[in-house]
Amino acid sequence: MTRESTTYLLARLPIGMSFLGHGLQRLPILAKFSNGMVTSFGKSFIPGALVLPFSLGLPFVELLLGILLLLGLFTRFATVLGVITMLALIFGSTSLGQWDGVFTQLMYSAYLVLLYYFLPYNTISVDGWRNK
Repeated sequence: MTRESTTYLLARLPIGMSFLGHGLQRLPILAKFSNGMVTSFGKSFIPGALVLPFSLGLPFVELLLGILLLLGLFTRFATVLGVITMLALIFGSTSLGQWDGVFTQLMYSAYLVLLYYFLPYNTISVDGWRNK
């Protein structure tokens, strides 16, 4: 184990746990979460017909991202999917003028981009063990 691979692990785990927590918290209240998003976006230009399926799928995507990042499994895919998810959330937040949310989503995006950039250090992971 190198310092770099340990550092990568220590960077990957917190964001993975954050995504996992988001998904686990929202899944048991999926209908309530989805209805809340649809209601909130009623004030935006984004049609409810787009918000509804997104709000129903988001907790599953977050849960998947959390699991993949915690395990270090398909990490390249997970970081790209994470950034795509953040782009969708940023679009939604800007349509509502929720600038604090945009800042947080930008931080998540930057974090994921750094994980992508330093992917060669992802050796303490399922991916790392599979590539040996």
